[in-house]
Amino acid sequence: MDGLVAIGAGIAVLTGFGAGIGMGIATSKACEAVARQPEASGKINSVLLIGLAITESTCIYGFVVALILLFK
Repeated sequence: MDGLVAIGAGIAVLTGFGAGIGMGIATSKACEAVARQPEASGKINSVLLIGLAITESTCIYGFVVALILLFK
């Protein structure tokens, strides 16, 4: 395996760190929002889950790119 491919795969896997940080920030802000307005918890929860799903898909795309680079 070429060294540059391994470096590229490592960089692609780093998307997991960004996704994890983003998911943590989004969850903390949702908790703050529910604490401030408990009556809106259903809407906040649905928007949070949609945002987390999009963020998680970004992480999965990075992982798939890393696998493609490693096994091409």
